[in-house]
Amino acid sequence: MSTAILLGLLFFGVLLIIEGLYLVVFGKSIKLNSRMNRRLALLEQGKGHEEVLNTLRKEREQHAKSKKVPLLSILGNKASKANIAFSPKALMMIMGFVAISIFGIVFAMTDIDPLIILLISVGMGVGGVFIWLNNKAKARLALFEEQLPDAVELIVRSLRVGHPFSSAINVVAQEMADPIGTEFGMLADEATYGRDLILALEDLADRVDVQDLRFLTVAVGIQSQSGGNLAEVLDGLGKVIRSRFRLFRRVKAITSEAKFSGYFLSAFPAAALMAILAIKPDYYDDVMETAAFIPACIIVGLMMALNVVIMRAMVDIKV
Repeated sequence: MSTAILLGLLFFGVLLIIEGLYLVVFGKSIKLNSRMNRRLALLEQGKGHEEVLNTLRKEREQHAKSKKVPLLSILGNKASKANIAFSPKALMMIMGFVAISIFGIVFAMTDIDPLIILLISVGMGVGGVFIWLNNKAKARLALFEEQLPDAVELIVRSLRVGHPFSSAINVVAQEMADPIGTEFGMLADEATYGRDLILALEDLADRVDVQDLRFLTVAVGIQSQSGGNLAEVLDGLGKVIRSRFRLFRRVKAITSEAKFSGYFLSAFPAAALMAILAIKPDYYDDVMETAAFIPACIIVGLMMALNVVIMRAMVDIKV
């Protein structure tokens, strides 16, 4: 029981250590809730537009190669969506550091077999980085989706007063926080240095993988080829995006109770087992030596895993 608690605390500590290292290395400007987006923060330091663009593009594209490696493709995909400033090499070093640290702590404080400790350490090192990246990616994409309707409205207002689309993109970059402020700022800078804005917008949509942004990209691409009133098209698109966002929030509110019930029912067996072992550690001693104990544990574990999958499918409503 004490070993399980120790491992749980160590895994929670791993997430805190990774987040702490990230903030120490890159500062508060990397946080999504910063009032000034990261691009403007770099410009405030006296760097030129080209230097800032190169810095941000390097961070954005550094995980592209890791997507081609089978074992690193999952981490690379999450890191790209989260736009993590850590390089792939730095992420690997963090995994190694965490694994070695956990191995030393667990080896010194428990009597578990070293091979099992090694497997646990590697699993916690890789798993900790993956969970941290996954949480970062989810938070960034969710905030991007929330900001997008406001960004479209800013673009529409700019177009209606006579600004070209590239200038409207720059207004969004100046007025909005991260993540959309920096991403649209990079679009504006790339257009300034000669890149086709539609292609840059398509690359952003592929990288961020937000459906509403794809709608915006398609609308702008069609208008650029066939002409028409882009402000009116984007105004209608903005209303649709905002309506979809309200619907998502409503569905989330309706299913929140069911999700809590699912989480509770999934976690209750494990919590009950830990409570039983804490109150009476020898509770299962009489049956541990029987032939049916290991098969029963495997069956119970599979049923609990199946329960998690079914519960998740029941409350995961597609809109």
